[in-house]
Amino acid sequence: MKLSVHKGSLNGTVQAPPSKSHTHRAYMLSALSSGTSHIRSPLFGEDTNATLDAVGMLGAEVRVEGDEVTISGGNLHAAESIIDCKNSGSSIRMLAGIAAGLPGKTLFTGDASLCKRPMLPLLNALKELGALVESENGCAPFSVTGPANGTEVSIRGDISSQFISSLLLGAPLSPSGVTIHVTTPLASRPYVNITISAMQAHGVFVEETEDGFFVPGNQQYKAADGFVSGDYSSAAFILAAGALTGKVTVTGLDENDPQGDKAVLDILSRFGAKVSRSGDAVTVEHDTLNGIDVDLSDAPDLFPIIAVVGCAASGITRLFGAAHLAFKESNRLETTAAFLKKMGADIEATDDGCIIRGGITLHGAEIETLGDHRIAMSGAVAGLIAEGETVIDDISCADVSYPAFVSDLKKLGGTV
Repeated sequence: MKLSVHKGSLNGTVQAPPSKSHTHRAYMLSALSSGTSHIRSPLFGEDTNATLDAVGMLGAEVRVEGDEVTISGGNLHAAESIIDCKNSGSSIRMLAGIAAGLPGKTLFTGDASLCKRPMLPLLNALKELGALVESENGCAPFSVTGPANGTEVSIRGDISSQFISSLLLGAPLSPSGVTIHVTTPLASRPYVNITISAMQAHGVFVEETEDGFFVPGNQQYKAADGFVSGDYSSAAFILAAGALTGKVTVTGLDENDPQGDKAVLDILSRFGAKVSRSGDAVTVEHDTLNGIDVDLSDAPDLFPIIAVVGCAASGITRLFGAAHLAFKESNRLETTAAFLKKMGADIEATDDGCIIRGGITLHGAEIETLGDHRIAMSGAVAGLIAEGETVIDDISCADVSYPAFVSDLKKLGGTV
Protein backbone atom coordinates (compact mmCIF):
# COMPACT_ATOMS: atom_id res chain seq x y z
CA MET A 1 0.00 0.00 0.00
CA LYS A 2 1.44 3.34 -1.07
CA LEU A 3 1.44 6.38 1.22
CA SER A 4 1.60 9.98 0.03
CA VAL A 5 3.16 12.49 2.47
CA HIS A 6 3.35 16.27 2.22
CA LYS A 7 5.23 18.86 4.24
CA GLY A 8 3.56 19.60 7.56
CA SER A 9 3.86 19.93 11.31
CA LEU A 10 2.91 17.34 13.93
CA ASN A 11 1.32 18.42 17.19
CA GLY A 12 -0.50 16.47 19.89
CA THR A 13 -0.32 13.28 21.92
CA VAL A 14 -0.29 9.58 20.99
CA GLN A 15 0.26 6.34 22.88
CA ALA A 16 3.45 4.40 22.16
CA PRO A 17 2.80 0.98 20.64
CA PRO A 18 3.74 -1.94 22.91
CA SER A 19 7.34 -3.09 22.73
CA LYS A 20 8.04 -5.63 20.01
CA SER A 21 11.14 -6.89 21.80
CA HIS A 22 9.33 -7.40 25.10
CA THR A 23 6.38 -9.09 23.39
CA HIS A 24 8.56 -11.66 21.58
CA ARG A 25 10.30 -12.60 24.81
CA ALA A 26 7.11 -12.67 26.86
CA TYR A 27 5.52 -15.15 24.44
CA MET A 28 8.58 -17.40 24.29
CA LEU A 29 9.30 -17.43 28.01
CA SER A 30 5.66 -18.00 28.91
CA ALA A 31 5.64 -20.99 26.56
CA LEU A 32 8.77 -22.35 28.24
CA SER A 33 7.37 -21.85 31.75
CA SER A 34 5.40 -24.37 33.75
CA GLY A 35 1.99 -22.97 34.61
CA THR A 36 -0.05 -20.17 33.05
CA SER A 37 1.19 -16.66 32.27
CA HIS A 38 -0.98 -13.64 31.48
CA ILE A 39 0.53 -11.02 29.16
CA ARG A 40 -1.28 -7.70 29.14
CA SER A 41 -1.00 -5.17 26.31
CA PRO A 42 1.32 -7.10 23.97
CA LEU A 43 2.05 -5.90 20.46
CA PHE A 44 -0.25 -7.48 17.90
CA GLY A 45 1.99 -6.99 14.89
CA GLU A 46 3.04 -9.31 12.07
CA ASP A 47 6.38 -10.19 13.69
CA THR A 48 5.01 -10.87 17.15
CA ASN A 49 2.04 -12.76 15.74
CA ALA A 50 4.55 -15.05 14.01
CA THR A 51 6.08 -15.81 17.41
CA LEU A 52 2.68 -16.39 18.99
CA ASP A 53 1.72 -18.84 16.25
CA ALA A 54 5.08 -20.60 16.63
CA VAL A 55 4.85 -21.20 20.38
CA GLY A 56 1.43 -22.72 19.79
CA MET A 57 2.95 -25.07 17.22
CA LEU A 58 5.61 -26.01 19.79
CA GLY A 59 2.93 -27.14 22.23
CA ALA A 60 1.95 -24.12 24.31
CA GLU A 61 -1.74 -23.46 24.89
CA VAL A 62 -2.53 -19.96 23.67
CA ARG A 63 -5.65 -17.88 24.27
CA VAL A 64 -6.21 -14.30 23.11
CA GLU A 65 -8.94 -12.26 24.76
CA GLY A 66 -9.02 -8.58 23.87
CA ASP A 67 -5.79 -6.95 25.00
CA GLU A 68 -4.52 -9.97 26.94
CA VAL A 69 -2.73 -13.14 25.84
CA THR A 70 -2.77 -16.18 28.12
CA ILE A 71 -0.14 -18.87 27.57
CA SER A 72 0.07 -22.20 29.38
CA GLY A 73 3.47 -23.75 28.81
CA GLY A 74 6.12 -26.04 30.18
CA ASN A 75 5.42 -29.03 27.93
CA LEU A 76 6.95 -28.01 24.63
CA HIS A 77 7.86 -30.42 21.86
CA ALA A 78 9.21 -30.29 18.33
CA ALA A 79 6.71 -28.73 15.93
CA GLU A 80 4.86 -31.23 13.75
CA SER A 81 4.76 -28.87 10.76
CA ILE A 82 7.13 -26.20 9.48
CA ILE A 83 7.24 -22.94 11.45
CA ASP A 84 6.88 -19.93 9.14
CA CYS A 85 8.44 -16.89 10.82
CA LYS A 86 7.49 -14.65 7.88
CA ASN A 87 9.76 -11.55 8.08
CA SER A 88 10.68 -11.83 11.76
CA GLY A 89 14.38 -12.28 12.47
CA SER A 90 13.70 -12.19 16.22
CA SER A 91 11.29 -15.10 15.88
CA ILE A 92 13.39 -17.42 13.76
CA ARG A 93 16.64 -16.81 15.61
CA MET A 94 15.43 -17.03 19.19
CA LEU A 95 13.04 -19.91 18.50
CA ALA A 96 15.90 -21.89 16.94
CA GLY A 97 17.71 -21.86 20.28
CA ILE A 98 14.57 -23.09 22.03
CA ALA A 99 13.99 -25.83 19.43
CA ALA A 100 17.54 -27.09 20.01
CA GLY A 101 16.57 -27.98 23.56
CA LEU A 102 13.51 -30.00 22.56
CA PRO A 103 13.47 -33.67 21.50
CA GLY A 104 12.78 -34.11 17.81
CA LYS A 105 13.12 -32.15 14.58
CA THR A 106 11.68 -28.67 14.03
CA LEU A 107 11.72 -27.01 10.61
CA PHE A 108 11.87 -23.24 10.11
CA THR A 109 11.30 -20.96 7.14
CA GLY A 110 10.29 -17.37 6.40
CA ASP A 111 9.61 -14.97 3.56
CA ALA A 112 12.10 -14.25 0.80
CA SER A 113 13.79 -11.48 2.79
CA LEU A 114 14.16 -13.54 5.96
CA CYS A 115 15.61 -16.45 3.99
CA LYS A 116 18.51 -14.18 2.98
CA ARG A 117 19.41 -13.05 6.51
CA PRO A 118 22.48 -14.67 8.10
CA MET A 119 21.94 -17.58 10.47
CA LEU A 120 25.20 -19.51 10.10
CA PRO A 121 26.96 -18.35 13.30
CA LEU A 122 23.93 -19.38 15.35
CA LEU A 123 23.41 -22.65 13.50
CA ASN A 124 27.07 -23.54 14.01
CA ALA A 125 26.74 -22.71 17.71
CA LEU A 126 23.73 -24.99 18.04
CA LYS A 127 25.74 -27.76 16.37
CA GLU A 128 28.56 -27.12 18.85
CA LEU A 129 26.06 -27.69 21.65
CA GLY A 130 25.04 -31.02 20.15
CA ALA A 131 21.98 -30.24 18.05
CA LEU A 132 21.63 -31.67 14.55
CA VAL A 133 21.22 -28.76 12.13
CA GLU A 134 20.39 -29.04 8.45
CA SER A 135 20.67 -26.03 6.12
CA GLU A 136 21.76 -25.68 2.52
CA ASN A 137 23.38 -22.24 2.75
CA GLY A 138 23.45 -21.13 6.39
CA CYS A 139 20.12 -19.35 6.04
CA ALA A 140 16.46 -20.36 6.27
CA PRO A 141 14.91 -22.75 5.51
CA PHE A 142 16.67 -25.02 8.03
CA SER A 143 15.88 -27.65 10.62
CA VAL A 144 17.03 -28.12 14.21
CA THR A 145 16.91 -31.50 15.94
CA GLY A 146 17.43 -31.72 19.70
CA PRO A 147 17.95 -32.10 22.47
CA ALA A 148 21.31 -30.35 22.56
CA ASN A 149 23.12 -31.31 25.76
CA GLY A 150 26.42 -29.46 25.34
CA THR A 151 27.80 -27.28 28.10
CA GLU A 152 30.03 -24.81 26.26
CA VAL A 153 29.78 -22.79 23.06
CA SER A 154 31.56 -19.91 21.30
CA ILE A 155 29.88 -17.37 19.02
CA ARG A 156 30.53 -13.96 17.48
CA GLY A 157 28.68 -11.07 19.05
CA ASP A 158 29.03 -8.46 16.30
CA ILE A 159 26.48 -9.76 13.77
CA SER A 160 23.27 -10.00 15.82
CA SER A 161 22.48 -9.84 19.52
CA GLN A 162 19.60 -12.20 18.68
CA PHE A 163 22.16 -15.02 18.37
CA ILE A 164 23.19 -14.50 21.99
CA SER A 165 19.58 -14.20 23.16
CA SER A 166 18.77 -17.45 21.35
CA LEU A 167 21.49 -19.36 23.18
CA LEU A 168 20.50 -17.81 26.52
CA LEU A 169 16.83 -18.71 26.12
CA GLY A 170 17.60 -22.32 25.24
CA ALA A 171 20.33 -22.82 27.85
CA PRO A 172 18.05 -23.77 30.79
CA LEU A 173 16.68 -26.68 28.72
CA SER A 174 20.10 -28.34 28.98
CA PRO A 175 20.44 -30.70 31.98
CA SER A 176 23.76 -29.04 32.84
CA GLY A 177 24.84 -25.43 32.89
CA VAL A 178 25.83 -23.72 29.64
CA THR A 179 28.76 -21.35 29.19
CA ILE A 180 28.56 -18.94 26.25
CA HIS A 181 31.84 -17.40 25.04
CA VAL A 182 31.29 -14.23 22.98
CA THR A 183 34.34 -13.95 20.73
CA THR A 184 33.88 -10.37 19.46
CA PRO A 185 32.43 -7.19 20.95
CA LEU A 186 28.71 -7.60 21.57
CA ALA A 187 26.52 -5.41 19.35
CA SER A 188 23.17 -4.15 20.61
CA ARG A 189 23.92 -5.17 24.19
CA PRO A 190 20.66 -3.67 25.57
CA TYR A 191 18.66 -6.32 23.69
CA VAL A 192 20.59 -9.05 25.52
CA ASN A 193 19.87 -7.19 28.76
CA ILE A 194 16.16 -7.34 27.92
CA THR A 195 16.45 -11.10 27.41
CA ILE A 196 18.25 -11.64 30.70
CA SER A 197 15.78 -9.43 32.58
CA ALA A 198 12.85 -11.37 31.10
CA MET A 199 14.47 -14.70 32.00
CA GLN A 200 14.92 -13.52 35.57
CA ALA A 201 11.24 -12.57 35.72
CA HIS A 202 10.50 -16.21 34.86
CA GLY A 203 12.78 -17.57 37.58
CA VAL A 204 15.97 -18.27 35.61
CA PHE A 205 19.22 -16.48 36.38
CA VAL A 206 22.20 -15.69 34.19
CA GLU A 207 25.74 -14.96 35.36
CA GLU A 208 27.99 -12.66 33.35
CA THR A 209 31.53 -13.91 32.79
CA GLU A 210 34.72 -12.28 31.55
CA ASP A 211 33.95 -13.18 27.94
CA GLY A 212 30.23 -13.92 27.92
CA PHE A 213 27.60 -15.63 30.06
CA PHE A 214 26.98 -18.70 32.19
CA VAL A 215 23.52 -20.15 32.75
CA PRO A 216 23.63 -22.51 35.77
CA GLY A 217 22.02 -25.92 35.51
CA ASN A 218 19.02 -27.25 37.43
CA GLN A 219 16.86 -24.18 36.66
CA GLN A 220 13.30 -24.19 35.39
CA TYR A 221 11.23 -21.42 33.89
CA LYS A 222 8.20 -20.45 35.96
CA ALA A 223 4.99 -18.74 34.89
CA ALA A 224 4.85 -14.98 35.40
CA ASP A 225 2.29 -12.32 34.57
CA GLY A 226 3.44 -9.18 32.86
CA PHE A 227 2.52 -5.89 31.20
CA VAL A 228 4.27 -4.93 27.97
CA SER A 229 5.53 -1.37 28.15
CA GLY A 230 5.75 1.07 25.25
CA ASP A 231 8.30 0.68 22.47
CA TYR A 232 11.01 3.36 22.31
CA SER A 233 12.09 2.02 18.89
CA SER A 234 8.69 2.81 17.38
CA ALA A 235 8.12 5.97 19.42
CA ALA A 236 11.40 7.30 17.99
CA PHE A 237 9.71 8.09 14.66
CA ILE A 238 7.03 10.27 16.26
CA LEU A 239 9.50 11.88 18.67
CA ALA A 240 11.88 12.68 15.81
CA ALA A 241 8.99 14.19 13.85
CA GLY A 242 8.34 16.46 16.81
CA ALA A 243 12.00 17.51 16.84
CA LEU A 244 11.76 18.29 13.11
CA THR A 245 8.38 19.96 12.80
CA GLY A 246 6.33 20.79 15.90
CA LYS A 247 5.59 19.46 19.38
CA VAL A 248 4.51 15.91 20.18
CA THR A 249 3.99 13.86 23.31
CA VAL A 250 4.24 10.06 23.40
CA THR A 251 2.82 8.29 26.44
CA GLY A 252 3.48 4.78 27.77
CA LEU A 253 7.29 5.04 27.82
CA ASP A 254 8.70 3.53 31.01
CA GLU A 255 11.66 5.58 32.23
CA ASN A 256 13.32 2.48 33.75
CA ASP A 257 12.88 0.17 30.76
CA PRO A 258 16.17 -1.43 29.61
CA GLN A 259 15.41 -0.79 25.92
CA GLY A 260 18.51 0.56 24.22
CA ASP A 261 16.50 2.80 21.90
CA LYS A 262 15.62 4.93 24.91
CA ALA A 263 18.83 6.68 23.79
CA VAL A 264 16.71 8.56 21.23
CA LEU A 265 15.77 11.04 23.95
CA ASP A 266 19.39 11.98 24.65
CA ILE A 267 20.23 12.05 20.95
CA LEU A 268 17.38 14.43 20.05
CA SER A 269 18.31 16.66 22.97
CA ARG A 270 21.92 16.77 21.79
CA PHE A 271 20.73 17.83 18.32
CA GLY A 272 19.02 20.78 20.02
CA ALA A 273 15.40 19.68 20.31
CA LYS A 274 13.51 20.41 23.52
CA VAL A 275 12.96 17.10 25.34
CA SER A 276 11.04 16.71 28.59
CA ARG A 277 9.42 13.90 30.56
CA SER A 278 6.47 13.70 32.95
CA GLY A 279 6.00 10.17 34.28
CA ASP A 280 5.64 7.85 31.29
CA ALA A 281 5.00 10.75 28.88
CA VAL A 282 7.83 12.19 26.78
CA THR A 283 7.46 15.49 24.93
CA VAL A 284 9.73 16.63 22.11
CA GLU A 285 9.50 20.10 20.58
CA HIS A 286 11.23 21.52 17.52
CA ASP A 287 14.09 23.97 17.97
CA THR A 288 17.25 24.88 16.05
CA LEU A 289 19.10 21.65 15.26
CA ASN A 290 22.86 21.27 14.86
CA GLY A 291 24.89 18.30 13.69
CA ILE A 292 26.41 15.87 16.21
CA ASP A 293 28.36 12.62 16.35
CA VAL A 294 26.33 9.58 17.46
CA ASP A 295 27.57 6.11 18.43
CA LEU A 296 24.70 3.73 17.60
CA SER A 297 26.40 0.47 18.58
CA ASP A 298 23.81 -0.10 21.34
CA ALA A 299 20.83 1.30 19.42
CA PRO A 300 21.31 0.49 15.72
CA ASP A 301 17.58 0.46 14.91
CA LEU A 302 17.58 4.23 15.41
CA PHE A 303 19.93 4.73 12.45
CA PRO A 304 17.41 5.52 9.67
CA ILE A 305 15.36 8.03 11.65
CA ILE A 306 18.40 9.70 13.23
CA ALA A 307 19.84 10.08 9.73
CA VAL A 308 16.67 11.97 8.77
CA VAL A 309 17.17 14.32 11.74
CA GLY A 310 20.81 14.75 10.75
CA CYS A 311 19.75 15.93 7.30
CA ALA A 312 17.74 18.75 8.88
CA ALA A 313 20.49 19.77 11.30
CA SER A 314 23.02 22.44 10.35
CA GLY A 315 26.61 21.24 9.97
CA ILE A 316 27.97 17.72 9.92
CA THR A 317 26.39 14.69 11.59
CA ARG A 318 28.36 11.46 11.88
CA LEU A 319 26.59 8.20 12.74
CA PHE A 320 28.82 5.22 13.50
CA GLY A 321 29.10 1.91 15.36
CA ALA A 322 26.37 0.11 13.42
CA ALA A 323 28.11 -2.12 10.87
CA HIS A 324 25.68 -4.96 11.64
CA LEU A 325 22.87 -2.94 10.02
CA ALA A 326 23.98 -4.57 6.78
CA PHE A 327 22.22 -7.74 8.00
CA LYS A 328 18.78 -6.31 8.81
CA GLU A 329 15.57 -6.50 6.73
CA SER A 330 17.53 -4.48 4.21
CA ASN A 331 21.10 -3.22 4.31
CA ARG A 332 19.98 -0.17 6.25
CA LEU A 333 23.28 1.66 5.79
CA GLU A 334 22.77 1.62 2.03
CA THR A 335 18.97 1.84 1.96
CA THR A 336 18.88 4.89 4.23
CA ALA A 337 21.55 6.75 2.30
CA ALA A 338 19.83 5.88 -0.99
CA PHE A 339 16.41 7.27 -0.14
CA LEU A 340 17.79 10.42 1.49
CA LYS A 341 20.08 11.09 -1.51
CA LYS A 342 17.01 10.70 -3.70
CA MET A 343 15.41 13.45 -1.62
CA GLY A 344 18.41 15.74 -2.14
CA ALA A 345 20.40 15.11 1.03
CA ASP A 346 24.20 15.23 1.15
CA ILE A 347 24.77 11.86 2.79
CA GLU A 348 27.48 9.26 2.38
CA ALA A 349 27.18 5.73 3.73
CA THR A 350 30.22 4.33 5.56
CA ASP A 351 31.11 0.83 6.70
CA ASP A 352 29.39 1.38 10.05
CA GLY A 353 27.17 4.42 9.62
CA CYS A 354 27.11 7.58 7.54
CA ILE A 355 28.33 11.15 7.22
CA ILE A 356 25.71 13.85 6.62
CA ARG A 357 26.25 17.47 5.64
CA GLY A 358 22.98 18.83 6.85
CA GLY A 359 20.83 21.88 6.45
CA ILE A 360 19.85 21.20 2.82
CA THR A 361 16.13 21.41 2.07
CA LEU A 362 14.83 18.00 1.04
CA HIS A 363 12.42 17.48 -1.84
CA GLY A 364 9.78 14.84 -2.34
CA ALA A 365 10.61 11.55 -3.99
CA GLU A 366 9.31 8.01 -4.34
CA ILE A 367 10.94 5.91 -1.65
CA GLU A 368 11.63 2.23 -2.16
CA THR A 369 11.34 0.54 1.23
CA LEU A 370 12.51 -2.96 0.21
CA GLY A 371 9.93 -4.22 2.69
CA ASP A 372 11.83 -2.67 5.63
CA HIS A 373 9.48 -1.16 8.21
CA ARG A 374 12.05 1.28 9.60
CA ILE A 375 12.88 2.62 6.14
CA ALA A 376 9.16 3.10 5.44
CA MET A 377 8.52 5.06 8.64
CA SER A 378 11.73 7.10 8.34
CA GLY A 379 10.80 8.01 4.77
CA ALA A 380 7.38 9.16 5.89
CA VAL A 381 8.91 11.42 8.56
CA ALA A 382 11.37 12.80 6.00
CA GLY A 383 8.36 13.63 3.82
CA LEU A 384 7.07 15.94 6.55
CA ILE A 385 10.05 18.29 6.01
CA ALA A 386 10.38 17.90 2.22
CA GLU A 387 9.08 20.23 -0.46
CA GLY A 388 6.47 18.55 -2.67
CA GLU A 389 5.09 15.04 -2.47
CA THR A 390 6.87 12.04 -0.97
CA VAL A 391 5.51 8.60 -1.84
CA ILE A 392 6.33 5.54 0.26
CA ASP A 393 6.04 2.52 -2.03
CA ASP A 394 4.76 0.15 0.68
CA ILE A 395 3.81 1.57 4.06
CA SER A 396 2.09 -1.70 5.02
CA CYS A 397 5.47 -3.13 6.05
CA ALA A 398 5.26 -0.82 9.11
CA ASP A 399 2.63 -3.22 10.45
CA VAL A 400 5.35 -5.57 11.73
CA SER A 401 6.21 -3.15 14.54
CA TYR A 402 3.84 -0.13 14.51
CA PRO A 403 0.42 -1.01 13.03
CA ALA A 404 -1.03 2.37 14.06
CA PHE A 405 1.76 4.45 12.51
CA VAL A 406 -0.27 6.04 9.71
CA SER A 407 -3.31 6.65 11.91
CA ASP A 408 -1.07 8.29 14.54
CA LEU A 409 0.46 10.55 11.89
CA LYS A 410 -3.02 11.63 10.86
CA LYS A 411 -4.09 12.13 14.49
CA LEU A 412 -1.12 14.48 15.00
CA GLY A 413 -2.02 16.50 11.90
CA GLY A 414 0.27 14.95 9.34
CA THR A 415 -0.73 15.53 5.74
CA VAL A 416 -0.88 11.88 4.69
